[in-house]
Amino acid sequence: MEEVIGQNALTNALKGGYCNSLTRYSRFLTREVSIGDIPMGGFNPIRIQSMTTTDTMDTLGTVEQTIRMVNSGCEYVRITAPSMKEAENLANIKKELRFRGYNVPLVADIHFTPNAAEAAARIVEKVRVNPGNYADKKRFENIEYTQQAYQAELERIYKKFTPLVKICKEYGTAMRIGTNHGSLSDRIMSHYGDTPRGMVESAMEFIRMCEDLNYYNLVISMKASNTQVMVQAYRLLVETMVKEGMNYPLHLGVTEAGDGEDGRIKSAVGIGTLLEDGLGDTIRVSLTEDPEFEAPVAKALASRYEKRVAESEQQECLNPETELCIKDLPYSPYEYNRRHTVAVQHIGGHHHPVVMLDVSAENLKDPYFLSAVGYTYSAGLDKYNMADQACDIVYLGDQLPSFSFPGNLKQVYNYGTWLSLKDKNNCHPLLNYDEYVKSEQKDEFLNLIKISTDDKVDLSLLKENTIIVLETNATHGMAAQREFLIDLVKNNIKIPVIIKREYDHLDADHLMLYAATDLGALLTDGFGDGVWVNTNKSIGLSLINSTSFGILQATRTRISKTEYISCPSCGRTLFDLQETTQMIRSRTDHLKGIKIGIMGCIVNGPGEMADADYGYVGTGPDKITLYRGKEVVKKNVNAARALDDLIDLIKEDGNWVQK
Repeated sequence: MEEVIGQNALTNALKGGYCNSLTRYSRFLTREVSIGDIPMGGFNPIRIQSMTTTDTMDTLGTVEQTIRMVNSGCEYVRITAPSMKEAENLANIKKELRFRGYNVPLVADIHFTPNAAEAAARIVEKVRVNPGNYADKKRFENIEYTQQAYQAELERIYKKFTPLVKICKEYGTAMRIGTNHGSLSDRIMSHYGDTPRGMVESAMEFIRMCEDLNYYNLVISMKASNTQVMVQAYRLLVETMVKEGMNYPLHLGVTEAGDGEDGRIKSAVGIGTLLEDGLGDTIRVSLTEDPEFEAPVAKALASRYEKRVAESEQQECLNPETELCIKDLPYSPYEYNRRHTVAVQHIGGHHHPVVMLDVSAENLKDPYFLSAVGYTYSAGLDKYNMADQACDIVYLGDQLPSFSFPGNLKQVYNYGTWLSLKDKNNCHPLLNYDEYVKSEQKDEFLNLIKISTDDKVDLSLLKENTIIVLETNATHGMAAQREFLIDLVKNNIKIPVIIKREYDHLDADHLMLYAATDLGALLTDGFGDGVWVNTNKSIGLSLINSTSFGILQATRTRISKTEYISCPSCGRTLFDLQETTQMIRSRTDHLKGIKIGIMGCIVNGPGEMADADYGYVGTGPDKITLYRGKEVVKKNVNAARALDDLIDLIKEDGNWVQK
């Protein structure tokens, strides 16, 4: 069955280059891989997993946390095995789980220790190895290789890796080859650089070795904290695998995503962008929270596509000649380049994307409601204080405020209401396409034109002082909006576009995930000069505003706050990550644009922090090592003093500001 699935999936070249279709939802069909009693890939649903945070030597604690994770929706549970003693104790954990009636497949997480991997592979259903540190070393050294020397290194790795592969074959154990952006080996970094291509080649080397040994029970991942890098790496991986006749299942995840709203939005941007194009067979959402809180987020992301499968089957009658193909793309999906537009009133061009919000249902007699969107009104001074996450444009519909708005906050009204305004200063009209074409009077500075992806319009009629507000009613709305934006590029139309999405009947959690997926996927490809998230009025303006800015932050298109690259914790962690992250956040969350890595151990240390400006890494009981970028600045600092020393380091670099 597996061979048939694999062959059918690769019969035709992928029209999307990295996916089946860029126009309609179509899931990339992968090889089915056996993992205990729960197979992955093929025609199976998208699987959900997470990782324990307990000490692996604490058998009962790990068992009880595993049970909580299974009850929250986990179908696979990963447990760290940093040395032989932890690997061997996996047998006790598994025995106790089976005794309690839980047959969940277990996954051993391995770094640096091939002997632990070989022991674990005889016990659990799957092992995860990281190519960057399984047989290579990372000292951040640039090494010059001749072709012969590079081949010799591969042969050395092959010999070190072969015993594990043979054990997996013998015991029917699956393997995840899990590349991480931050832990690429010095050899890969020297040859390919710190790039998505380097990530792909790191994994492909191990995949080719497995295939040479006739072992195919593989799952592949390309994790990064930077969502752009993560998305590009998975796309390159699929394209590369297909060229070599492979279709292994994909494990999706944004590593070190953080906690709370930030962690959820960042995960949805990276994972959701790939799910939209039909990629992904299992999901792990990495949050700096208890692991049982990860599965519901992953399930919410995955369940959205169960309906898409049925709906996509109804679209099979579409003319294949109308499908968008990779060769038709006027941009590279493997690197970030923002669509070139001509700026209109600080929208588009080189300006960062704007945030637009609907405030038409608010009490427009009270200026204090604007505090929810970043403008705090002081009655005594009769002035507004502007936050870093202050929205740029508000839509008032036909409602007229009884007070003066902040001077830098643009007001947008329906066209008829705008016409009736006596004072049109900083006020602009929103028109549909027909109104725009027929209207005799327009704003000389800025006109916003509502256009749906279903509309038939002549864009040559739009003047230079216009902005398109792009809407969609399509089920696969992201693809429909992407196709419209691609047509703009092909026709050299440089009008800025604000991407609008409507979400009715969603709760706050689902709104956050869906919006991050739909808008994040477009922003990741360089599309969008602004975002407009609209939803039912039960969800407050504050959440809609913070979600909008969070999406821009997660896609690296507009930085408005401190970014925390914090790991989700595991049995290796040397301090309470949740408590420490909150402590660091409480004193540094005003440092706009600064990226701080908070890592529980050296495995998730300087490498996994990737592009963090500063690092706070556990290196022993009650001991912290501080980094500037990837450079060690202070070793073995007492934990009680470490945050103060981190702040001193930031001050020393001139990057500190007072709250």
